[in-house]
Amino acid sequence: MNPSQELIRLIWDAVKGKEQDYTRLNLKKSILLLATPMILEMLMESLFAVVDIFLVGRLGAYALATVGLTESILMIVYSVGMGLSMAGTAMVARRVGEKNYRQAGTATYQILITGGILAILTSLVTFFFAPDILQLMGADQEVLTKGIGYTRIIFGSNLIIILLFLINGAFRGAGLPHLPMRTLWLANGINIVLAPLFIFGVGPLPAMGLEGAAWATSISRGIGVLYQLYHLLNGKHLLKVVRENMVLSYGVMKQILKVSVGGMGQFMIESASWIFLTRIVSEFGNNALAGYTIAFRVIMFTLLPAWGLSSAATTLVGQNLGANKVRRAELSVWLTARYNMVFLGLATAAFFFFGDHVASLFTQEPEVISIASDGLKIITLGYIFFGLGMVMVQAFNGAGDTRTPAFINILVLWIIEIPLAYLLAVYLGFGVTGIFVTIACSHSSHALISWWIFRKGRWKAVKI
Repeated sequence: MNPSQELIRLIWDAVKGKEQDYTRLNLKKSILLLATPMILEMLMESLFAVVDIFLVGRLGAYALATVGLTESILMIVYSVGMGLSMAGTAMVARRVGEKNYRQAGTATYQILITGGILAILTSLVTFFFAPDILQLMGADQEVLTKGIGYTRIIFGSNLIIILLFLINGAFRGAGLPHLPMRTLWLANGINIVLAPLFIFGVGPLPAMGLEGAAWATSISRGIGVLYQLYHLLNGKHLLKVVRENMVLSYGVMKQILKVSVGGMGQFMIESASWIFLTRIVSEFGNNALAGYTIAFRVIMFTLLPAWGLSSAATTLVGQNLGANKVRRAELSVWLTARYNMVFLGLATAAFFFFGDHVASLFTQEPEVISIASDGLKIITLGYIFFGLGMVMVQAFNGAGDTRTPAFINILVLWIIEIPLAYLLAVYLGFGVTGIFVTIACSHSSHALISWWIFRKGRWKAVKI
């Protein structure tokens, strides 16, 4: 079999979902098998984000501003989901590496219960205080009047969002990345179909405007969660939750919370940073917010697949540490980082030369296009460093060392990024351009600090 045929066969095995022992398989093959479905999963998530903002943009700048403000707050909810998901991925990967599949199922059940309780609490708080939250974020009267329905629907579906994160994290830890891929392809595929129908209406179905986008997202993600639960409970996969796993274990829940605190901290710190940046951008008006939102969504179109590739390091580190193969775990990180940096380097060139054309796909307003284009060109100058940093962070998380990335986030995103953004954007008068420069510099610094700490090797001794 020639190299091309071998590559096609491996990609097909990855998409098909052939289960592998990632503590023994060749590392390059392991990365390809794990990363392929993760990249495809994130590509679909990215496609949904771009299509969604394209459709919402047709409703006007207020709609784009509403989505931008809502998502900046929703990042806190994502922080809870991602923190617990990290704990799930790390713990399940360790148990699978130890070949203790029953405990992997027990850990998964405890994660779902813990996450479900937290999700319900956050849904209640954000739903009832949605107007106050938007006002605090600097929303003008048009956003408060026309956008509150969208915000409340999105906040009310927090349980769905968190379950989606948690179950996918457990599947990744078990080395089953094809199931998260299929989940998001199903959910986002349905969303792409429903969104234009709900937003603009068709036949007897009335146009619901911005609220239609929220309903389409909530319904499609709910269908995705049902698909996940089917595969988790049917007993046909390496990771399964059966009746004997469905007993509350406060010891396991305590360990989950201990590991997830660092993960939640990572994303809450990052989310708070994005909230502050969005709040600063809101000072420059709806056009600035619209351009910023477009740039952010398009950038996520490439960062999410890169995140999918870097997630291969999470599974490989967790499973190989569980199998006491420390050197193999470290080598998997360096290989994954190399591939990720090449991918984002290519993306940098594309956005730098074609940023104007990309931005013009989402709006016809010249000022918004100009702001979005500047964001794409400036932020992506740090992409190669982003590629390195993503993999380092995922390696820490895969080892169960979620605190180190959290401390790095405090240093870079709070102590450096927020003051620098205010200095450049407001005090020195660079406006939104100052925000974009700050993001590129801060996240590049984050990557270099993560790389330096990873080389020290303390992550190898973490026990979970």
